[in-house]
Amino acid sequence: MTLNDLNSLSTEDASSWFEQCCAAHNWIYQMVEARPYNDIDALIRQAKNAWAKCSDKDYLEAFTAHPMIGDVDSLRKKFANTKTIAAGEQSGTASASEAVLHQLKEANHAYLDKHGFIFIICATGLSAETMLEALQARLQNTTQQEINNAAAQQIQITLLRINKALD
Repeated sequence: MTLNDLNSLSTEDASSWFEQCCAAHNWIYQMVEARPYNDIDALIRQAKNAWAKCSDKDYLEAFTAHPMIGDVDSLRKKFANTKTIAAGEQSGTASASEAVLHQLKEANHAYLDKHGFIFIICATGLSAETMLEALQARLQNTTQQEINNAAAQQIQITLLRINKALD
Protein backbone atom coordinates (compact mmCIF):
# COMPACT_ATOMS: atom_id res chain seq x y z
CA MET A 1 0.00 0.00 0.00
CA THR A 2 1.34 3.40 -0.92
CA LEU A 3 0.53 6.61 0.90
CA ASN A 4 -1.52 7.74 -2.14
CA ASP A 5 -3.47 4.46 -1.97
CA LEU A 6 -4.13 5.01 1.73
CA ASN A 7 -5.31 8.55 1.09
CA SER A 8 -7.69 7.28 -1.62
CA LEU A 9 -9.33 4.48 0.37
CA SER A 10 -12.96 4.71 1.39
CA THR A 11 -13.58 5.56 5.04
CA GLU A 12 -14.43 1.92 5.75
CA ASP A 13 -11.35 0.54 4.01
CA ALA A 14 -9.08 3.15 5.61
CA SER A 15 -10.52 2.24 9.01
CA SER A 16 -9.72 -1.41 8.37
CA TRP A 17 -6.20 -0.52 7.26
CA PHE A 18 -5.52 1.56 10.39
CA GLU A 19 -7.10 -1.10 12.61
CA GLN A 20 -4.33 -3.54 11.64
CA CYS A 21 -1.90 -1.04 13.18
CA CYS A 22 -3.87 -0.20 16.34
CA ALA A 23 -7.32 -1.37 17.44
CA ALA A 24 -8.41 1.71 19.42
CA HIS A 25 -11.44 3.04 17.56
CA ASN A 26 -10.89 6.62 18.68
CA TRP A 27 -7.34 6.52 17.28
CA ILE A 28 -8.56 4.91 14.04
CA TYR A 29 -11.24 7.60 13.62
CA GLN A 30 -8.70 10.39 14.13
CA MET A 31 -6.32 8.81 11.60
CA VAL A 32 -9.00 8.35 8.94
CA GLU A 33 -10.35 11.88 9.40
CA ALA A 34 -6.90 13.49 9.17
CA ARG A 35 -6.33 12.21 5.63
CA PRO A 36 -4.91 13.03 3.16
CA TYR A 37 -1.33 12.76 4.35
CA ASN A 38 1.32 14.63 2.34
CA ASP A 39 4.14 12.33 3.39
CA ILE A 40 5.07 9.59 5.83
CA ASP A 41 6.32 12.14 8.36
CA ALA A 42 2.87 13.75 8.47
CA LEU A 43 1.28 10.33 8.95
CA ILE A 44 3.67 9.48 11.79
CA ARG A 45 3.11 12.85 13.48
CA GLN A 46 -0.66 12.35 13.28
CA ALA A 47 -0.36 8.82 14.68
CA LYS A 48 1.52 10.16 17.70
CA ASN A 49 -0.81 13.15 18.15
CA ALA A 50 -3.94 11.00 17.85
CA TRP A 51 -2.54 8.53 20.39
CA ALA A 52 -1.73 11.35 22.81
CA LYS A 53 -5.40 12.45 22.63
CA CYS A 54 -6.64 8.98 23.54
CA SER A 55 -7.90 8.07 26.99
CA ASP A 56 -7.07 5.13 29.22
CA LYS A 57 -10.23 3.47 27.87
CA ASP A 58 -8.84 3.78 24.33
CA TYR A 59 -5.49 2.38 25.44
CA LEU A 60 -7.18 -0.62 27.05
CA GLU A 61 -9.17 -1.18 23.86
CA ALA A 62 -5.94 -1.28 21.84
CA PHE A 63 -4.36 -3.72 24.28
CA THR A 64 -7.18 -6.24 23.80
CA ALA A 65 -6.06 -6.75 20.19
CA HIS A 66 -2.69 -8.15 21.26
CA PRO A 67 -1.88 -11.76 21.98
CA MET A 68 -0.21 -12.62 25.23
CA ILE A 69 3.58 -12.74 24.74
CA GLY A 70 4.52 -16.28 23.82
CA ASP A 71 0.92 -17.46 23.32
CA VAL A 72 1.27 -18.92 19.83
CA ASP A 73 -2.25 -20.36 19.76
CA SER A 74 -3.86 -16.98 20.34
CA LEU A 75 -1.56 -15.49 17.70
CA ARG A 76 -2.93 -17.96 15.18
CA LYS A 77 -6.61 -17.84 16.11
CA LYS A 78 -7.59 -14.46 17.50
CA PHE A 79 -5.22 -12.29 15.50
CA ALA A 80 -5.45 -13.68 11.97
CA ASN A 81 -6.33 -10.18 10.63
CA THR A 82 -2.99 -8.76 11.79
CA LYS A 83 -0.92 -11.86 10.98
CA THR A 84 0.92 -10.39 8.01
CA ILE A 85 1.68 -6.98 9.46
CA ALA A 86 2.52 -8.33 12.91
CA ALA A 87 4.70 -11.15 11.62
CA GLY A 88 7.93 -11.39 13.53
CA GLU A 89 6.92 -9.18 16.45
CA GLN A 90 7.31 -12.07 18.89
CA SER A 91 9.99 -13.97 17.02
CA GLY A 92 12.19 -13.80 20.12
CA THR A 93 10.01 -16.46 21.73
CA ALA A 94 10.65 -18.92 18.88
CA SER A 95 14.07 -19.93 20.19
CA ALA A 96 13.26 -19.69 23.89
CA SER A 97 13.71 -22.64 26.21
CA GLU A 98 10.69 -24.40 27.66
CA ALA A 99 11.63 -23.04 31.08
CA VAL A 100 11.61 -19.43 29.86
CA LEU A 101 8.33 -19.96 27.99
CA HIS A 102 6.79 -21.42 31.14
CA GLN A 103 8.02 -18.44 33.21
CA LEU A 104 6.62 -16.06 30.60
CA LYS A 105 3.24 -17.79 30.77
CA GLU A 106 3.16 -17.68 34.56
CA ALA A 107 4.27 -14.04 34.77
CA ASN A 108 1.82 -13.04 32.03
CA HIS A 109 -1.07 -14.55 33.95
CA ALA A 110 0.07 -12.87 37.19
CA TYR A 111 0.25 -9.54 35.31
CA LEU A 112 -3.22 -10.02 33.83
CA ASP A 113 -4.65 -10.95 37.23
CA LYS A 114 -3.09 -7.88 38.85
CA HIS A 115 -3.72 -5.24 36.18
CA GLY A 116 -6.72 -6.55 34.24
CA PHE A 117 -4.99 -6.44 30.84
CA ILE A 118 -2.12 -8.28 29.22
CA PHE A 119 1.50 -7.21 29.32
CA ILE A 120 2.30 -4.99 26.31
CA ILE A 121 5.84 -4.60 25.08
CA CYS A 122 7.29 -3.70 21.71
CA ALA A 123 8.79 -7.15 21.28
CA THR A 124 10.47 -6.65 17.90
CA GLY A 125 14.11 -7.61 18.24
CA LEU A 126 13.81 -8.69 21.88
CA SER A 127 14.71 -12.13 23.18
CA ALA A 128 12.26 -14.05 25.32
CA GLU A 129 14.61 -13.58 28.25
CA THR A 130 14.59 -9.79 27.79
CA MET A 131 10.80 -9.75 27.59
CA LEU A 132 10.58 -11.89 30.72
CA GLU A 133 12.90 -9.54 32.62
CA ALA A 134 10.81 -6.52 31.58
CA LEU A 135 7.60 -8.31 32.52
CA GLN A 136 8.90 -9.27 35.94
CA ALA A 137 10.15 -5.72 36.58
CA ARG A 138 6.88 -4.10 35.47
CA LEU A 139 4.70 -6.55 37.38
CA GLN A 140 5.47 -4.59 40.55
CA ASN A 141 4.06 -1.30 39.17
CA THR A 142 0.65 0.14 39.89
CA THR A 143 -2.05 -0.43 37.30
CA GLN A 144 -1.98 3.25 36.28
CA GLN A 145 1.78 3.10 35.81
CA GLU A 146 1.28 0.03 33.64
CA ILE A 147 -1.44 1.65 31.55
CA ASN A 148 1.04 4.45 30.87
CA ASN A 149 3.93 2.05 30.19
CA ALA A 150 1.82 -0.13 27.92
CA ALA A 151 0.49 2.93 26.06
CA ALA A 152 4.08 4.03 25.37
CA GLN A 153 4.87 0.55 24.07
CA GLN A 154 1.67 0.49 22.01
CA ILE A 155 2.55 3.61 20.03
CA GLN A 156 5.95 2.10 19.24
CA ILE A 157 4.23 -1.04 17.96
CA THR A 158 1.75 1.05 15.99
CA LEU A 159 4.48 3.08 14.29
CA LEU A 160 6.38 -0.09 13.36
CA ARG A 161 3.21 -1.56 11.88
CA ILE A 162 2.47 1.61 9.90
CA ASN A 163 5.96 1.60 8.42
CA LYS A 164 5.76 -2.11 7.68
CA ALA A 165 2.38 -1.80 5.95
CA LEU A 166 3.38 1.06 3.65
CA ASP A 167 5.46 0.50 0.53
